[in-house]
Amino acid sequence: MTKTRTEKAQALLKAVMEEHIAFNKLLGLKVESFDAAAPRLRFDMRPELVGNPSRQILHGGVISATLDAAGGFAIMLSIAGESPVTPTSFPNMGTIDLRVDYLRPGRGKHFIATARIVRKGSRIAVVHMELHNDAGELIATGGAAYVVG
Repeated sequence: MTKTRTEKAQALLKAVMEEHIAFNKLLGLKVESFDAAAPRLRFDMRPELVGNPSRQILHGGVISATLDAAGGFAIMLSIAGESPVTPTSFPNMGTIDLRVDYLRPGRGKHFIATARIVRKGSRIAVVHMELHNDAGELIATGGAAYVVG
């Protein structure tokens, strides 16, 4: 039995997000959903991710980096849905603007980041992201623009 094009693309995206992007690996990001409308990344709370030792909450940089990664993942998933992907076929992407609103302290056993593409043009993509904890509380939201191509 051979893998379908979609399964191959998902396996490649999973490997890129979880293994090949070293910072994502450091954060412990795992692909939880390939839903093109709202892809999800998950990570577990770990002592290395704490920014305030007395309050035991996530570091703000972890939150912003996770939202940024979720936005990039949404774009990569969209590109993969448009044409066959290989390890060398993804265009260069870079964050050109990122805004994060920290709404609640980052407390939880695990966290889920979701992203939704607002607009994707030939060179620029705009994405909105959210981070929830394991209790479903909205921890932070973000908006970002990425250069693609």
